[in-house]
Amino acid sequence: MNVIMAIIGAVIFLIAAPFLGGLLSGIDRIITARMQSRRGPPLLQPFYDIAKLWHKEKVFANPVEMIFTTAYLVLTAVSGAMFFGGLNLLLVVFCLALAHTFLILAAYAANAPYSHIGAERELIAIMVAEPILILLGVGFFMVTGTFLVSEIMGAAVPAICYLPGVFLALFAVLTLKLRKSPFDISTSHHAHQELVKGVTSSFAGKTLAKVELAHWYETILLLGMIFLFFAGHPVIGIIVVIVGYFLEILIDNIFPRVTWQMTVKSLWLVTLILGVVNIILLGIFGGILA
Repeated sequence: MNVIMAIIGAVIFLIAAPFLGGLLSGIDRIITARMQSRRGPPLLQPFYDIAKLWHKEKVFANPVEMIFTTAYLVLTAVSGAMFFGGLNLLLVVFCLALAHTFLILAAYAANAPYSHIGAERELIAIMVAEPILILLGVGFFMVTGTFLVSEIMGAAVPAICYLPGVFLALFAVLTLKLRKSPFDISTSHHAHQELVKGVTSSFAGKTLAKVELAHWYETILLLGMIFLFFAGHPVIGIIVVIVGYFLEILIDNIFPRVTWQMTVKSLWLVTLILGVVNIILLGIFGGILA
């Protein structure tokens, strides 16, 4: 792997991801407003919100929140930098899980009931999402013989040809990771959350701004994982990413949110039927294909 190219990819992600994530958030708000027969905010409203939060007076339920939310932002950014730098995919998954652990600790530090419930549900979300993300790495290894993103990108045959079940399972979990209905169990970007803002209820000012920035980084990282299934065919991959994100917005505005119990059952069932069965069949009939 070319070290210079890895560094360039990581730096480009660190710089560009907040801008792309903010634009996607603005597009999300506009499309949602149109679906609800509203005009909606300006495209750049998410950036205005972040700037406003960043300049607010520092207010904490517990000062340690700043440390934990900073760790959450840094580790999320590092996860994406490793991914776009072409490093180990499993290491990316584990680093992202560690990042969310710090978000949970920040919510617990607030010592508020809504934050605690949101933290518990965020922990449940990690338990639901991690199996398919690990299966993602295992599946790519079985197809290409490597965990390195840079080598997966160079595979002769797109992984989607051999991992359609894993792809569909990842798309289902994407709804949870992007905090979209019906699986926005820990927090939400809209008003249909019965826990107010769940895990972020007690955050304000720079603390909340860092959480939002981390979400933008994670959004680009997750869309990059979707693109990885179409490595070697960038045009098709970009189209799938755009259509997939629009479908997530559509699902968010059409389906009512479900309970956390139903979220666990449905997503684990999807992971088992689509992801695990796909991996088993690939192991039986596939082997290393590249």
